[in-house]
Amino acid sequence: MKRVLFTFALLLSLLVSQSDSTASIEVVEFDTASQEQRYRDLIEELRCLVCQNQNLAGSDAPLAKDLREIAATMIKQGDSDADIKKFMRSRYGDFVLYEPPFNWSTAFLWLGPFLLLLLVSIGLVLNIKRRQQEELFKPTHANNDADQIKVRNLMRDTPSLKPEESEKPKR
Repeated sequence: MKRVLFTFALLLSLLVSQSDSTASIEVVEFDTASQEQRYRDLIEELRCLVCQNQNLAGSDAPLAKDLREIAATMIKQGDSDADIKKFMRSRYGDFVLYEPPFNWSTAFLWLGPFLLLLLVSIGLVLNIKRRQQEELFKPTHANNDADQIKVRNLMRDTPSLKPEESEKPKR
């Protein structure tokens, strides 16, 4: 009897855990395959406002589900993708689009990486030029006088490499 109850409890817990994972699957019926493809493409292009780095297709957030339903309804009503994106932008702002349009409010978003690259490049060039100028005006030896004295002492103490008078070959 205990074994039957244990098996029943185990099966019941498996069914409960399965119902949670299948609850997030939603089925949307469309009249044509082209509408369904438009829907899939559109929800891939729209961002979930809750998850922030996930599109509507991959989000399980309740708001994402609502936005998917709105997109499906508008596609069934015959609205174009541009109309749906315009509606989403007017209601939720440019953030809902993965590729926001270029305007004054998004100019830094589009131009920021290029400006940063330009500033780093200018800084690098200026740094290299400054170092080259320092090398040009820097003496080759900091202890130039001391080195000259060492060289003179070494030359004075070394034997002459010129042949002496007695060692010159006679002709």
